[in-house]
Amino acid sequence: MPKINREEMLELTRRMTISRTAMTRIAGCYMDKEGFVDGTFNTNFLKLSQTQKSQNLALAKVIPFSETNVNLKRYRFPQSAYKAGSMRQLLTGIKSSALKNDALLDVFYEIMGEKYCSDHDYAVFFFHSTYDIPMKTSDREELWDSEEVYEYLICAVCPVNGDYEPGKPECGFIFPAFCDRTEDSDYIDIYQADLEQPHRELERILQILL
Repeated sequence: MPKINREEMLELTRRMTISRTAMTRIAGCYMDKEGFVDGTFNTNFLKLSQTQKSQNLALAKVIPFSETNVNLKRYRFPQSAYKAGSMRQLLTGIKSSALKNDALLDVFYEIMGEKYCSDHDYAVFFFHSTYDIPMKTSDREELWDSEEVYEYLICAVCPVNGDYEPGKPECGFIFPAFCDRTEDSDYIDIYQADLEQPHRELERILQILL
């Protein structure tokens, strides 16, 4: 299993503040424990209140800020994931649409509802963001010029209470992976909060474990 570079994850989390974020949109759905959708949302991040921005950034940040190669691990997609209609193709479409294609999101929610195992109500949050990757000198000092833009999704699956208030994510992922300071859609980083009882079904949903 390829290793995640901790410093690369910190590059992302350092931008996850209200003043520095390049997050464009959040979307998601609320599910009951049987996997039926109770409601969906899809919002321009810039239209949120300061409090809502802060709360959502805190949720998104849990995934890349978690302990690398322990709670957050990197997986390579199998060859079967490159076929038409695969989960990798679906996630690529969701990312490329910047969360503006509700039909693609609904497909993902439906799959989650069928496969995800939970004894409580939960929510699936998607965050779309970009990162202008700064060039670095030989001594790793950042320059202002950007070499490329890393466009990515963070997905967080969170327990919710009766008021639809989300708790800390219990699992999630980053797609595509940020490898060697560039985008690599051959890999996905999967987060598990509970290492003793991880949600292995998420890996099956993402077609990592078949």
